Amino acid sequence: FGLDLVMQVLRTVGVSEWEHLKDKRVYALKDDRLMIQGIANTHDPARLRPFSAPDAKVIVGDGSLIMGADQIIQAFAGQFADPDFVTYLRTPSRITPDQDEARASEAGEWIARWKTGQASGDYLAVWRKVTGQWVIEAELFVTLQEA
Repeated sequence: FGLDLVMQVLRTVGVSEWEHLKDKRVYALKDDRLMIQGIANTHDPARLRPFSAPDAKVIVGDGSLIMGADQIIQAFAGQFADPDFVTYLRTPSRITPDQDEARASEAGEWIARWKTGQASGDYLAVWRKVTGQWVIEAELFVTLQEA
């Protein structure tokens, strides 16, 4: 994906926000989260596909359920097509792998920005390792503020 993209993400997210994630077991997940953040900032939904399991599920901020990678990518495409949409930002506060390092949970805060306002809240992501790569199995977003 390139060093420029990683540097853009580090400037956007801020490296200090990741300092609490020192456990070597979470480095790959941290790198994947940074990559996803950078891709989201490019507004190219197709580049998000490798990070979603084919059977992934997302419960969005209003409680709606999106099932499957194809529908998730379509939802991102709809958001990215909105001329007022600016970006999504997820800031993990905890990433915890299971004992076999085959699944992990990620919890934190999210924010979505539009030119006309923003929404934010808490999230939980479930990751699973498939042939050595971490993919998102499920995500839950809870909207707590809208402005």
